Amino acid sequence: MIHPSALVDPGADLDSSVEVGPFAVIGAGVEIDAGTRIGPHAVLRGPMRIGRDNRIFQFASVGEDPQDKKYSGEPTRLEMGDRNQVREFVTLHRGTVQDQGVTRIGDDNLFMAYTHVAHDCRIGNQVILANAASLGGHVEIQDWAILGGFTIVHQFCRIGAHAFCAMGSVLTRDVPPYVTVGGHPAEPHGINSEGLKRRGFSPEAIRAIKRAYRALYMANLKLDEARAQIAEMAADTPELQPLLDFITAAGRGLAR
Repeated sequence: MIHPSALVDPGADLDSSVEVGPFAVIGAGVEIDAGTRIGPHAVLRGPMRIGRDNRIFQFASVGEDPQDKKYSGEPTRLEMGDRNQVREFVTLHRGTVQDQGVTRIGDDNLFMAYTHVAHDCRIGNQVILANAASLGGHVEIQDWAILGGFTIVHQFCRIGAHAFCAMGSVLTRDVPPYVTVGGHPAEPHGINSEGLKRRGFSPEAIRAIKRAYRALYMANLKLDEARAQIAEMAADTPELQPLLDFITAAGRGLAR
């Protein structure tokens, strides 16, 4: 399953079912689980663990040293779950000791061509980064979030679950769950109603999320006041709890 022209370090640990294409390079400390396919000319550098049934396309660079001047060769890691698609020329970098030393990627994510995930990022499940979207270091993206093409995310920002970022957005603050943002800098433009419908949210839950959005962004309330109102709503609508938790822990401030 390994092409004769591929270079696989003896210190790599590949399941017998892993496919490795022509001229791919896999370094020491790379662990790859069953069913994963590595395309031609891809470069994988450890320490790194890749789960099952992932597809890494040609010319991708996975697990390279972080682009951080503080990095001094420490043995940091990248960890990837299952069923991810890593398209052409994607770059996914390992962590740094200034954080937890690991970049974490969950399951069922799609990284379209030329996207970049910097050191110490945390990517959940079912996330989509469209072409050339780029994350600074220490960024967190929660489940089902979508970043449009050429979206840029400042380091340490968080993007909440089911959020939608329009093409070309520049994110310098946190984006709460369910919210749609766009622009430079990115501003809120309602909730991701269509995405929530596709994922099976009930009409009642979507209406409650819209009410919470109005409290947060349209009622001229201070953040503490909006949070208190959303906490009352969350007592009857559990779908609002992730939004409440997110805004309670906001670090860089919310996109406004």
